Amino acid sequence: MTDFQLNPYKPTKWLPGGHWQTVFGRLVRRKDGIIFHRRRLDTPDGDFIDIDFPEVAGHLLPDNAPLVLLLHGLEGNARRGYACETYRRLAQLGVRSVGLNYRSCSGEMNRKARFYHSGATDDVAFVLETLANWFPNSKRGLIGFSLGANLTLKFLGELGGKANDWVETPARFGSLAEQLSGVEAAVAVSPPFDMKSSSALLEQGFSRFYTRYFLHSLHEKVRAKADLLAPVVDLDKVLAARTFREFDHYGTAPLGGFDGADDYYEKCSTAQFLPHIRVPTLLLRALDDPLFAPDDVPYDIIAANPCLTTGITAQGGHLGFVEGQPGSFNCWAEQEAARFLAVHLTKSPAGSTLEPDSLRKPAGG
Repeated sequence: MTDFQLNPYKPTKWLPGGHWQTVFGRLVRRKDGIIFHRRRLDTPDGDFIDIDFPEVAGHLLPDNAPLVLLLHGLEGNARRGYACETYRRLAQLGVRSVGLNYRSCSGEMNRKARFYHSGATDDVAFVLETLANWFPNSKRGLIGFSLGANLTLKFLGELGGKANDWVETPARFGSLAEQLSGVEAAVAVSPPFDMKSSSALLEQGFSRFYTRYFLHSLHEKVRAKADLLAPVVDLDKVLAARTFREFDHYGTAPLGGFDGADDYYEKCSTAQFLPHIRVPTLLLRALDDPLFAPDDVPYDIIAANPCLTTGITAQGGHLGFVEGQPGSFNCWAEQEAARFLAVHLTKSPAGSTLEPDSLRKPAGG
């Protein structure tokens, strides 16, 4: 496995505590200098998914450059600050990016009585397969943030389980290459490992602020699709939800095919998938993350899998990880994520910058 040395995180003294890192982290990340080219994919079930190809100013990449798929967080989109920071960092290292907007997250409501959720890896697989067809000569990577980190780890663990099945009965499962889908490296930033404990934490103290923020957005989407959702969920109970557990029990679970919130949390929490991951994967997580319980990190499971590299920090908040001081802030998570992916997807040394010479745009972009 390629050597990679994680640079230590040095949290800024100006932002004490996880809440400050979380809130300020949203403000410090720049979105300028990027032009997006959007493509719409029609899904097999009659819905659509919008994906965004970022063109980073000053970095025109060759046709065969590696390509990383980015998965955003809850109620985010592929153009959030952490996504733009990632695109920029990757481009500087010779790696192209594409962002997946989950169903209902691209600015236009999706067609079906379905939303995204923490375990919807079928959409991830569909987009990766499409990218493999469009760019057959590019190595592929995966990076997820928060809910997207959950999707990333679950997807990789499911693939690893298929690979194990292939070893035992290859004739039944086809080629190993088909099972692994071409993902050669991945990063999970601020992942939950136990969704049930995280849901309970978000019912307590200041963390309830985040719950109200996210539920306001989710309730607006439910109202926008009320006629379509009414045959599937109890709209009154979904709209009356004041905790994530209530929303997941009455909304996410029936829409996602789960038998209530507990079934959803049990089947989609990522700790159970970590032992099966078979590609180099970096885990970045702060113990003062206000959205997740610090004791949900499965250290023994992580240590037992040599494919996993960890950056578990005492500070950093949720998607924060801000370093430096006013006028010279640095986003540590995106910096290290980009370095890790570049090391595994290119032949360049960690931290070096390739000299790109052309840009490959998707057909019709």
